[in-house]
Amino acid sequence: MQISDFDYDLPEELIAQAPLAQRDASRMLVVNRREKTFHDSAFASLSDYLRPNDVLVLNNTRVFPARLLGERVPTGGSIEVLLLREIEPFRWQVLARPGRRLRPGGRISFGGSALRAEVIEALDDGTRVIEFDEVDDLHSIIEELGQTPLPPYIRRGATQLDEDRVRYQTVYARERGAIAAPTAGLHFTADVLRKLTDSKVKIAEITLHVGYGTFEPVRVTDIAEHSVAAEHFHISAEAAERINQATELGGRIVCVGTTSARALESAAVGSNRVKPGEGVAGLTIIPGHEFQIVDVLLTNFHLPQSSLLLLVSAFAGRELVLSAYQHAVGKRYRFYSYGDCMLIT
Repeated sequence: MQISDFDYDLPEELIAQAPLAQRDASRMLVVNRREKTFHDSAFASLSDYLRPNDVLVLNNTRVFPARLLGERVPTGGSIEVLLLREIEPFRWQVLARPGRRLRPGGRISFGGSALRAEVIEALDDGTRVIEFDEVDDLHSIIEELGQTPLPPYIRRGATQLDEDRVRYQTVYARERGAIAAPTAGLHFTADVLRKLTDSKVKIAEITLHVGYGTFEPVRVTDIAEHSVAAEHFHISAEAAERINQATELGGRIVCVGTTSARALESAAVGSNRVKPGEGVAGLTIIPGHEFQIVDVLLTNFHLPQSSLLLLVSAFAGRELVLSAYQHAVGKRYRFYSYGDCMLIT
């Protein structure tokens, strides 16, 4: 299949630029894979679609302020750095803009020289490796100087970022390490989670640190040649046991977001079973993938021709998904990270 087969028209005004005042006020398009139907609903009604002994799988990764604004030393030219991955203490793989001006040996300062770094290497994929000068608590300094790394389709002025520190984060975020939010989880509140557990839905928390691979553009024509960069995940013994027992108890695995789905499918050791522990989600999920774990998927609306749209299409079928997207456009749903959601059963 061609990546062009996963395109759709989206009016720019439907790209949500800000979260709703209330997290759980989003609309929800419910898609039935078996019947190949969909209907309009609301996220607040999620419990109506779940059953006792269903296991709701949440990705509890926490976004850190990975966007650093700095300047080249000694010229003073502006540089924007996105921290992608900590290779070892003080050494990071980064995306830089403008990257062509950052050559090995170049120096960068951040926060009026509160933090400095040297460019160590320019990698073949266009990223850079930088090494920060040693400081007492690098992570704390990054927390202080950094900005929330919002997707490029969300436009912000320099003074509009404070709210995003809270709202571009799930209410159950705990494990620091993501550069993007698992956005399907942004709709949840403590009250919604309480209502679900009161109705005998079980919760399992896993961790997948969302990296650049999740939103990196698909750069091939034939989707069979596409590969999503690996991301690290952790599934505790308790979470694995709860997931593995779901089918025996008559429940389903309900994944909140494509990141949870990718982690579980990467950890699968047969139908309806996952292996606990640390792992690398190196799986690229495209149509033709046979899902081993995921029964139900809650997900936001994704960019055309993106790896996330490929994953959703693998789960529900390309034609059904694109028909649902066309319906959502016609009904003026809100799209992307701060937008509305789909529940695919």
